[in-house]
Amino acid sequence: MARRHAYRANEASGAGAALTIDESSSLDELTQPGGSASDSASDLFAALNVDVIASNPLSGPIIVPQRVPIGDSGIEVHPLALGASTFGWTLSTEQAFDVLDRFAGLGGSLVDTADSYAAGRSESIIGKWMDSRGTRDRMAIATKIGHHPDHRGLSPVEISSAVDDSLLRLGVERIDLLYFHGDDTEVPLEESLGAVDALITAGKVGAIGAADFTPDRLIEARVLAANGLPRFQALTTKYNLMERRPFEGAPELVAHAQGLAVLPYFGLASGFLGGQVRRRADVRHDARGERQARYLGRRGHRVLAAVDEIAFAHGVQPATIALSWLLAKPTVVAPVVSASRPDHVDALMAAASVELQRSEIVELDRASA
Repeated sequence: MARRHAYRANEASGAGAALTIDESSSLDELTQPGGSASDSASDLFAALNVDVIASNPLSGPIIVPQRVPIGDSGIEVHPLALGASTFGWTLSTEQAFDVLDRFAGLGGSLVDTADSYAAGRSESIIGKWMDSRGTRDRMAIATKIGHHPDHRGLSPVEISSAVDDSLLRLGVERIDLLYFHGDDTEVPLEESLGAVDALITAGKVGAIGAADFTPDRLIEARVLAANGLPRFQALTTKYNLMERRPFEGAPELVAHAQGLAVLPYFGLASGFLGGQVRRRADVRHDARGERQARYLGRRGHRVLAAVDEIAFAHGVQPATIALSWLLAKPTVVAPVVSASRPDHVDALMAAASVELQRSEIVELDRASA
């Protein structure tokens, strides 16, 4: 059953972030420290699993879904992360800024990138945006190392150099969450973790995660952590309604047993679950289109039909329901999803405010089995 979403999208704004409150009190009044209104509001917000945060000088404070922890890292984030793989590739700097502005304005707080995305341009764009908007203190940054052309693999030398370069591009002193971007079986895992340990001690890295590690390697990493090396706090892997089997089973069991925060990528199956591709004629002739075309067929249509029905019942977009299904999974903390336009961000963020009924989760599970 969905575990943390306590209010519905039809009570929300386009981003699922507004809340109906006594009309006699403004949000500013309710959130002023010291006073019965403030105390009552705090109790109400706690009961509804929401937070009040500063968004920007124009909108003032807004109400958003309660932030969720990433393992034991001390990092708490909005339960939807913005993927930045398209920044500097299919999105220009200006277009990426527009998407980031919308994400931050709706309470988003975790941006996911990698040093290899657009050969580092993604990190540079995020760094320029944080500097120009003054948002570093409100954003957690997750990046990945191991695939950059200049720093391949996870040897201690490459890890140290890759992190220094990422810090420069991002314009920050610390990477909040550093992922090993895939495994490197040619380097002993204890050497890689030892290198990160030094970076954590130096204040350059806050916490670490694994991207697409096998269950065996995650278990090995936990054994090493028991002997004093840094512990993985998060796992990012491909997981969505159309691709369930690779994660469900041993990876999910290990993630649950280790208390790993799972941040699945490709949560919308390359955009297929957004519902825009229904037949071969809808498929674009590019790499993304080729990935979407693989989902067309009896099972794909069955999944879209179930998503459509539930989305209509909740008054939201199909993409919102596909992500809400992920958020109903016990190990999932925040899906990582990209947006090509600012208005797309609304439907993504709304997923955190949709409470799926048990029967709806069962229907989606059945359709996607």
